[in-house]
Amino acid sequence: MTYEPKSFDHLIGLGGFSDDMLRNHFTLYQGYVTNTNKLIDLTSELVKADKVVTPEFAEISRRLGWEWNGMRLHELYFGNLTKSPTQLSGESTLAQMINQSFGSFENWTKEFKGIAALRGIGWAVLYYDQANDRLINVWINEHNANHLAGCVPILILDVFEHAFMLDYGIKRADYITAFFKAINWVTAGERLTSAAV
Repeated sequence: MTYEPKSFDHLIGLGGFSDDMLRNHFTLYQGYVTNTNKLIDLTSELVKADKVVTPEFAEISRRLGWEWNGMRLHELYFGNLTKSPTQLSGESTLAQMINQSFGSFENWTKEFKGIAALRGIGWAVLYYDQANDRLINVWINEHNANHLAGCVPILILDVFEHAFMLDYGIKRADYITAFFKAINWVTAGERLTSAAV
């Protein structure tokens, strides 16, 4: 199966995100899709050649998680942005789950923004823990470290430099503020509803 890059051109013109930064980010994402396909093809070739017990196979297998998660996390990140920001309805399942898991929306916001502001490159992710029916904020280092097994990403914020430096320089807090103004809470709520079934 070959993965095709999704188009997120509908985000061009998004407030707080320059068109140049978005286009650069889309190009980077397309590279993850291309590399994911290449690694899947290389893995298949090595399996057919009976070379699964080789350093090459081992490194390609390890690298696949990096490229795959780079692809998928970007899709989720772009997918939870909108030019027509939505409000989180207090009656929604997501709002109720945030209140249940963090005590209040304000507590969740402080924690999520705090995680997003951590030094280093990575992702801030609001996960749904299916086993315990609760939400958890998590820092994902790089693309492939700190994912929580059995949890579903609900809201994703890319805090690699490429996501904000062109527009904000080192002012990550300003980028985080712009992100909060562009959240598609409907999409985040639909992700929770799908995961909680």
